[in-house]
Amino acid sequence: METVKKNNHIGRKIGRIRELRGMKQETLAEMLGVSQQSVSKIEQSETLDNERLEAVAKALGVTPEAIHNFSEELAINYFNNFYDNSFSNSQGTFHPNNCTFNPLDKVVELYERLVQAEKDKVTYLEKLLDKK
Repeated sequence: METVKKNNHIGRKIGRIRELRGMKQETLAEMLGVSQQSVSKIEQSETLDNERLEAVAKALGVTPEAIHNFSEELAINYFNNFYDNSFSNSQGTFHPNNCTFNPLDKVVELYERLVQAEKDKVTYLEKLLDKK
């Protein structure tokens, strides 16, 4: 009977989903408009009322049903299959939706171009001021 309770412990499921999403308790607390301690209590709770569950699910970007049905084993299998199958198929070719670059590198590149454009603007404006 103890095992069944562990598998249905809604707070543990919320905590694990939060961790898998790379979210801290403080972030979830801010999204819910509560303290970090309140989130800790939620994650220690075996059950949760529907209204609170819906708010938590929305903040985590999942449905209440996803929280109820969450299973560590299924999540691990999903990610293992995702990484095993997303890079290449059996012929060794790439899937068209594969990202072949680091998105963070693209953000940095864009930022550097924006900074350079601002520097060019300042230089141009300084030249205009010097002419007067």
